[in-house]
Amino acid sequence: MLDLKPIRTEADYQLALSEIDRLFDAPLGTPECDHLDILATLVEAYEMKHDPIPLPTPDEALLFRLASRRSVVAAFIDRLKRQGMDEADYHTKSEMLTPTS
Repeated sequence: MLDLKPIRTEADYQLALSEIDRLFDAPLGTPECDHLDILATLVEAYEMKHDPIPLPTPDEALLFRLASRRSVVAAFIDRLKRQGMDEADYHTKSEMLTPTS
């Protein structure tokens, strides 16, 4: 088993990832599982410091939210169509709601 120590270099990082792969299916409650948990925490800290994931822009966050709820949005649009609103109505009403400078 790999000795637990801080991950300071890319080589340390790669070694830790290899050990995580080896231990990935360790049964819960075993020393191997505890070792895996600690290694995963060390790897996460290293990744956050050396390769942080940037926060999305507001537009990206909105697009992700809409894409992840595509079926809900599609159902909403279908309901509007059943109520008699077509695409032309939508554009007319959305233009009325869009603030002007």
